[in-house]
This record gives sequence, structure tokens and C-alpha cells, in this order.
Amino acid sequence: MNIIEKEIQVKDYLTKSNLPSSDYVINPYVGCPHGCKYCYASFMKRFTGHKEEWGTFIDIKRCDKKINTKKLENKTVFLSSVTDCYNKFEEKYKITRRILKELINVNCNLNISTKSKLILRDIDLLKQMKNLTVSMSINTLDENFKNDMDNASLIKERLSTLRTLHENGIYTVLFMSPIFPYITNFKEIIEISKAYIDEYWFENLNLRGDYKTKILLYIQEKYPKLINEYNDIYIKGNKKYWNDLSKEIKDYCEINNVKYINYFYHEELVKNKKNG
Repeated sequence: MNIIEKEIQVKDYLTKSNLPSSDYVINPYVGCPHGCKYCYASFMKRFTGHKEEWGTFIDIKRCDKKINTKKLENKTVFLSSVTDCYNKFEEKYKITRRILKELINVNCNLNISTKSKLILRDIDLLKQMKNLTVSMSINTLDENFKNDMDNASLIKERLSTLRTLHENGIYTVLFMSPIFPYITNFKEIIEISKAYIDEYWFENLNLRGDYKTKILLYIQEKYPKLINEYNDIYIKGNKKYWNDLSKEIKDYCEINNVKYINYFYHEELVKNKKNG
């Protein structure tokens, strides 16, 4: 697929965050060639003026200003919230690597989120970070389902990447996101990865905007036996599935001493943060 590539100038890489678990976010790019069909970040097009389909454009952010690292002392920084900082264009432009070099000696909690094995290129820098967590999104072990949903690294590559990070002393999180009802098998994913994962995060599939229709059509085509269940959850708004799964995850993780965070109620967490 042809990706429309453009360099843009920005005033600062650092942005105040409304996310429940971070104070600042850094997004080195606008857009993401991974083109995840369920990506909430596609809403960014409303603010950037892009008319192209999500996943078909990438803006490379150039910034002459150094990051104000004093602001970040004892803060939590998320890299990245509306792009993948290790998308394939990072191999060429190295914006993320430059940012990491500026953050090496900063006393902050840095959380890097990616779906790309490219992160291993920077393992020399990652090993120097003071308080680093790397989270990698995996919601299936089925490569065909993964390929239907995104253009990022293969699932086996993501698992291998997490293993390598763990072996190099880096705190690893398997972010089971988004969980597709009746498709994602959380126990199977934990069992295959628990030897090298420090913590699991769980997030449910939220459908809104134009990608809601796309996902429901996909389920109708590929998983027709599940369409009634999906309509019950996403058309009728029945929350029973998520409530039951939340309890099942809690019971399983507690019994098996698995460290975890449940982000099923993300919108409520954001609202609580805004309200102090």
C-alpha cells in the first residue's frame, strides 16, 4: 500500500495528557501505517485536516526545540497515544530514537507502547532508561485474524520482542487490547507468554464512529455465528458480557498470581481524572 508521506514542523513534542495513567504524551508522528481497523486514533483526522483513509498517510514531526525535561521530573510520560512511535517510517527518520536520547537521564516513568519489533533497534537506549515500561498490544494468537486487523508486526514477532526485552531487564507489559468478544482468548495468551511478561493490561473493544460499522460488517462476514452477540453488545448496549469477563479475568489472575490492570472502564477513568 502507498503511504502519503509528509514532513511537518511542530513547536513541541510534549503534550499534556488526559489519559488516566499518564501526565504527558509524546507522539512523534501524525497518522499510523499500521492502519488498525479498530483504531480509536482515527478521530485525529478531524483535527489535522487529512481527508485520506486512516492508515494511508503519515506526517513526520520535526521539532527544533529540545524537550523541557524539567517538566517531566517524577511524572509519567506515554510514548505514544495516537500513533505507533515504531511504525515502519521510524526506521528511516529515527524521530523516536532522537526523543529517547533526550529522555535517558530524566527521572520520569516512561511507558512506550508499540506493535512493532523495530523497538529492539533501540535496546541500547532502552537499557539506560531509569523507569521504563514497554507495552505491546496482542489480542489474538491467530495471525490471519491479526492480518485482517492491522499491518503491524506478526504476533509471533511481538511475543519474541517481549521475550527479548524481558531478558534485557526491561519491564514488559502485554496489553491485551482490544479484546474482541468471543474471539480473544485471554487465558491462552497468558499461558503462552507468562514466562516473560511482568504485567498484563486488559482493554475491551469499543466501537464508535465510522469504524463501528466496518467491524460489525467484518464480524457478519467472517464470524456470522457471533453477529447476534455483537449486536447485543454494540447495538443494544448490553454490558453483561464485559461485566462477566471482568470478573473472570479478576478471578483467573488472582488465582494464578498474575499482575494485571483492567482498563475496561477507560472512559470513567478519564472522567475521574478530569474531575480530580
